[in-house]
Amino acid sequence: MVVLPVVKLATLALKTACKPIANRLKKEAGYHPKFRSVIIAIAQANHRLTTRVQRRIYGHATDVAIRPLNEEKAVQAAADLLGEIFVFSVAGAAVIFEVQRSSRSEARKEELRRQEIQAIKMMNEELAREIELLAHKLEELEQLSRGRGLLGTLNFRHTHASENRKSN
Repeated sequence: MVVLPVVKLATLALKTACKPIANRLKKEAGYHPKFRSVIIAIAQANHRLTTRVQRRIYGHATDVAIRPLNEEKAVQAAADLLGEIFVFSVAGAAVIFEVQRSSRSEARKEELRRQEIQAIKMMNEELAREIELLAHKLEELEQLSRGRGLLGTLNFRHTHASENRKSN
């Protein structure tokens, strides 16, 4: 199957190209003012969440104020988060695509198996009918042979009688 290696190569190429695209996305994220303010807000929210989680894990007080990140660290953290989200989303999409393709392939194979089983069942039914017909014919022949005897079944009497008439 030629499609399978092409799909695999395309998925591998996409995964390989994903990292440089993510790096470019990270670099460009800090340049646009509106986007920069959005990613700073995302980075600050992520910083507060991770700090609270870490404090709970280590058993520290969670009601203490959390200092916000400075603007450059926030931009860098958000850009890194954005790049990682991009990489994982591409990898996740590739996995989903592969699973769907595999399930479609399995469904086709299962349908072929069902068709083969159906054909075998039909052939089996046909053979059973044929066997029943042959058994019925055999039974008729046995009844005829009982009535005439062995020579009557094989038509020896009729053959010998016609030969005797021809010779006389």
